[in-house]
Amino acid sequence: MKSPFKVLYLEDEKPTEGEVLGVLEHVGINYCVEEARDRVAFQEALANHEVDLIISDRWTGAFNALEALKQIRSEKRDVPFLVISEDEGEQVECEVLELGAVDFILRKRLGRLIPAIRRALKEVEDLAQRKRLEAQFIESQKMELVGQLASGVAHDFNNILGVIMGYSDSVIAELDPNHSMRPHIEEIRMAAERSAGLAKQLLIFSRKQTVDPVVIDLNTVVGTMEKMLRRLIGENVELSIQQGKKLGRIKADSGYVGQVLMNLVINARDAMPQGGSLRIETLNKEVTVERKGEIGMIPPGEYVVLTVQDTGEGMDEVVKKHLFEAFFTTKPKGKGTGLGLSTCQTIVEKSGGFIDFSSEFGKGTTFLVYFPRVEQPLDAQSRVSSSRILPGGSETLLLVEDDPALSRLACGVLQKLGYSVLMANNGQDGLKMASQNPGNPISLVITDVIMPQMGGKAMAEWLKSFQPDMKILFTSGYTDDALAHHGMLESGVSFLPKPYTPGILARKVREMLDK
Repeated sequence: MKSPFKVLYLEDEKPTEGEVLGVLEHVGINYCVEEARDRVAFQEALANHEVDLIISDRWTGAFNALEALKQIRSEKRDVPFLVISEDEGEQVECEVLELGAVDFILRKRLGRLIPAIRRALKEVEDLAQRKRLEAQFIESQKMELVGQLASGVAHDFNNILGVIMGYSDSVIAELDPNHSMRPHIEEIRMAAERSAGLAKQLLIFSRKQTVDPVVIDLNTVVGTMEKMLRRLIGENVELSIQQGKKLGRIKADSGYVGQVLMNLVINARDAMPQGGSLRIETLNKEVTVERKGEIGMIPPGEYVVLTVQDTGEGMDEVVKKHLFEAFFTTKPKGKGTGLGLSTCQTIVEKSGGFIDFSSEFGKGTTFLVYFPRVEQPLDAQSRVSSSRILPGGSETLLLVEDDPALSRLACGVLQKLGYSVLMANNGQDGLKMASQNPGNPISLVITDVIMPQMGGKAMAEWLKSFQPDMKILFTSGYTDDALAHHGMLESGVSFLPKPYTPGILARKVREMLDK
């Protein structure tokens, strides 16, 4: 039972308050009491204070125990109500019990008060449990609605972002580094990337997107994001980055680790509206004995830790308590979704890691993200190429994509790299296009998964029945549950999620062709 136990006492002219409330002490309850003698005081107490139990021994005047009980029931307040009476009265007893009173006790029989108090305490505990379950149910409904929303818009949204990011990259590649328009295009590109991150955030949070972990270097993730982070925080925040020497490797999804870093940096920036200092650090750390963090236990082991430390406003105890709850935010309306830290926690946990923090009101906040250290070589797809020249070729490719803008973008990128590209807008057109080019073998088919008339999976099965060694690269902006239904998450299936950039597309195509 929580402490102190809050009692509202509606008393008569000859109160037995001390005798009655002494029972609470006898039962071992630490309580505090608010007294009321009339309707106004009773209503003010209910409005201004959290109440766990109402006890009434008032039977005189216009406002008595029966009227008080009728009021709280009419207002649908779930507060246990205990009635104490001077005189016997079967009709009154039946009436108060029908209205939901815990018990009706005569003053001359106060010995019954102890079991009545115990029942009231049990009712309070049951009520608290019911409220917790109701809150969990409401939260689960929110999650389901978020998931449905994310699933509904993911495909079209990712196609649109793919076009924005793709053409932005193409323009940036053509512009001189000192061109006056380059910063504007880079801002568009960064906004599109943040939008893509928000879409992923919704999908991860609603459990509609899985994390695909590979062995990566955390320093590489931080390094590739540095330029974007500096522009994100603005000029009034001083950013310093300290990358650990001989940093261990971790197994995680680099895109989602970047999302964690970006969320923490945005929160830090918003906590320093007048400017300040932001420090990002990576380091190896050994936890020798299990220790308690702010939101859970961190077991012993070798970790690679990402630290984000700011000199901002810090957090009080109330904010700390709710920090990782979904939809909780301290930001003004329209400035935050309340999903950032919840998503961070989900991503880190899916990577087998832990997140911890320390904060003091007025003195800043430090977040520490613990990733288990792995002794494995870097995965090939996690290695970042230092060359800006995209790999090309001369092979014939079949591009099957039902979004016209994205199809034109991908075709233009691949043709510029030297490939011969055949275009189709659905699976049926893809089969027709392949049958009309018997003398020009198709080396690779790049196809969307879900399309009208015929999807990519069905088309690929038809093509492979005639050319078993044909290579297929599937792409989609749909959520993982939709892709799983189409068999796209099975082992051995080559898949490129949307939105993708020209560089990612070019490297993936070349990787597929060179296998």
